[in-house]
Amino acid sequence: MAVNSKKIAVYVVVVFVLYVIITDPEGAADYVQIGFEGISNAAQSVGDFMTWIADGAKD
Repeated sequence: MAVNSKKIAVYVVVVFVLYVIITDPEGAADYVQIGFEGISNAAQSVGDFMTWIADGAKD
């Protein structure tokens, strides 16, 4: 039963994403850009943290 619920949830998300892309392509592009900016900022923060750790965690 849990597998079927998971499949249904994935299908619902895919249908929603397709609906947004078809009805508002510019808005969908904005959402993708926001997502990639978030991922980029997160990766930059992890890199800064690792550099700080490698430098001996000095302020």
